[in-house]
Amino acid sequence: METAKGDVPRLGPLGTRCKVTPVPVDDQDEVRRFVGSMTNEERMLVVLKRELYEGSWDEMAADLTARLEGRPYIFKLAHRIADDLERIGHLRQFEQRRGVDLSDFVKLDQ
Repeated sequence: METAKGDVPRLGPLGTRCKVTPVPVDDQDEVRRFVGSMTNEERMLVVLKRELYEGSWDEMAADLTARLEGRPYIFKLAHRIADDLERIGHLRQFEQRRGVDLSDFVKLDQ
């Protein structure tokens, strides 16, 4: 199966090295359509996941849940937490189903 690029080494949660599986060329159109349909709030979450949570939806969701429960949290988001947690679930599900990392496709200025 042809891919657009080779495996890309990344730092995962807690600074551990991980490998991102390249997206097959055949699947890139679906990913681009999905990214094109994302709301600004979803795009922001993808960027924040990459920039503040080392690419981890788990870390981001735990941080938002802590804030929702009144415990110490890392980053104060301007959006409603419950809505962001729902968006995270939707985005994470797409990433897992397609085997992609949306932060490879989303830029905040899109």
